[in-house]
Amino acid sequence: MIDVASIKEIPLGKTKRIRLANGQAVLLCNVAGAIFAVDDQCTHEDASLYLGCLKGEEIHCSLHGGRFNVKTGAPTHEPAEIALKTYKVTIEQERILLEL
Repeated sequence: MIDVASIKEIPLGKTKRIRLANGQAVLLCNVAGAIFAVDDQCTHEDASLYLGCLKGEEIHCSLHGGRFNVKTGAPTHEPAEIALKTYKVTIEQERILLEL
């Protein structure tokens, strides 16, 4: 598990992009107080999902409108067809920990 952020850094309904030691971008999403983590790259056109918006459990890609469920990574709207990678999140003393 790696410590990546404070839960206070991500308001309800918002996201935060972080970079792992290997340079990979991960998007942290606050859905009704629960934190979920997914890859920050849309699987349709390699656009950053950080530039999109979080609506409920879905992150919307700003490039072509694809959508993904941040809990499961599953695509929920075309043109997205391939799921996002998700990461297990644990909260300890208001710190967000990711299992890679």
